[in-house]
Amino acid sequence: MQRTTVLQEDWWKLRAEATWGNASAGQDLAALRAENDQLRRALAGRAVIDQARGMVMVLTPCSRGAARNLLVDISRQCDTRLPEVAAALVAAWEGKPLPERMQRALRRTVGRFHVEDQGRDSGQPGKSSR
Repeated sequence: MQRTTVLQEDWWKLRAEATWGNASAGQDLAALRAENDQLRRALAGRAVIDQARGMVMVLTPCSRGAARNLLVDISRQCDTRLPEVAAALVAAWEGKPLPERMQRALRRTVGRFHVEDQGRDSGQPGKSSR
């Protein structure tokens, strides 16, 4: 008898399928180890993105969403995956030089953020322009 279980978690948008009966225990174990490694890498990437987002929030007082949008914009400009951009920013914070293209993208993105932020502040009634 073949038994298949499909687990679906909307939170992680992951699908895992485990099949018993037609695969050896060694193959099941190898599949579980591969999935475990994939999840570890995903969590490690998420941790470095969260760390970089926190750095952006401190340097350019903004919300979590705005900080993530800044990182995504830098990632798009550099044609580099978001975890790699985040890792480079964290490494730069620790003294490693930031690649030139990321420096340029960071300057453009932060500059654009400040211009947009000033536009929002000046357009709100009751706020002084000091």
